[in-house]
Amino acid sequence: MGKVNRNRLYETFQELVAIDSPSLGEKKMGAFVKKRLNTLGLPVVEDNAGKQLGGTSGNLYCRWNGLLPNAAPLLFSAHLDTVEPSKGKRAILLQDGTIQGGGNAVLGADDLAGVAVILEALQTVMERGLLHREVELLFLVAEEIYSGGALCFDYGMLHAKEAYVLDLSGPVGSCAYRAPTILAFTAAFKGRAAHAGFAPETGANAIAAAARAISSTKQGHVGTELTVNIGMIQGGTSQNIVSDTCIVHGEIRSYQHESALEKYNAIQTCFEEAGEAFGVTVSFSHRFGCIAYEIPKGAAVVSRAERACKACGIPFQLIQTFGGSDNNHFVQRGLCGVVLACGMEDCHSVKERSNLDELVRAAEIVVRLMIDPV
Repeated sequence: MGKVNRNRLYETFQELVAIDSPSLGEKKMGAFVKKRLNTLGLPVVEDNAGKQLGGTSGNLYCRWNGLLPNAAPLLFSAHLDTVEPSKGKRAILLQDGTIQGGGNAVLGADDLAGVAVILEALQTVMERGLLHREVELLFLVAEEIYSGGALCFDYGMLHAKEAYVLDLSGPVGSCAYRAPTILAFTAAFKGRAAHAGFAPETGANAIAAAARAISSTKQGHVGTELTVNIGMIQGGTSQNIVSDTCIVHGEIRSYQHESALEKYNAIQTCFEEAGEAFGVTVSFSHRFGCIAYEIPKGAAVVSRAERACKACGIPFQLIQTFGGSDNNHFVQRGLCGVVLACGMEDCHSVKERSNLDELVRAAEIVVRLMIDPV
């Protein structure tokens, strides 16, 4: 019962990969998914997230009424965008079942594997006439740029209180119940320009102050479940001018939201002290890519996923991830959600790959979730 169509699943994945869908450029991808759902008899609502974000497509939402009388609705979600380089993506199936890209772009398994898996599971349940609970589908845009689509969605549309997000790397059967706060920060150093040869003493070197600040900031794993990274630095106008500006961009991740805030405050103090030492002012700003969450291990959304894996003969592994996803925003808005592995490896890299057997296993799990009566 519930066996998915292996060939169709791969063809769907291949078609999805062939569509360019960078963040804020998901119009063709959205049109493909909408047409596929309409063909299955499901009306699709496209919201105005595209207009709000300056993109070409909104989020796609649809609901499939259930046949199991006492089973609560479930939300299944994946995102439509892929990271760069994304132009000219293609999927190549090798004899051992590995699916790789063409080499000059990402494969796009993140998160087109999730999209393909959900579409195949849905069609399988329909074709086999399986009794199912109410199913809600949400395909979001701009996930790769701090989940912009998730921030714009009207959660009042949902019936479901529980969610499964298909957007996790690692072996299928993995289920992430915990994810971190991701805090991005920017420090703008403002000094005073001067000629570096004739009057360097009259200047205030913004780059020097930034260098002092960065060298005083421990990076990498800096504490229990906490990381810091300085990822970008920009500044100066010429090699013979004392630089009057320097911009530093960094990131903090922590499973404890308050710890991320404490570290941010400590970094700000450190940077301001470095600026003062060089006569340079420092202004700080930050934004949260997502907020940490932890779903109880005994929650129904977890036990149901474990039950589905067991029914499919797939080992279940409850894990924590140090990456963010749309599920961070779902939890902030009252949903009890977990993130499921769906057949992606080496994401955000031109070495990204998938595996057809893993895609099939992921789709089988989603079928079981859709028909689980509890």
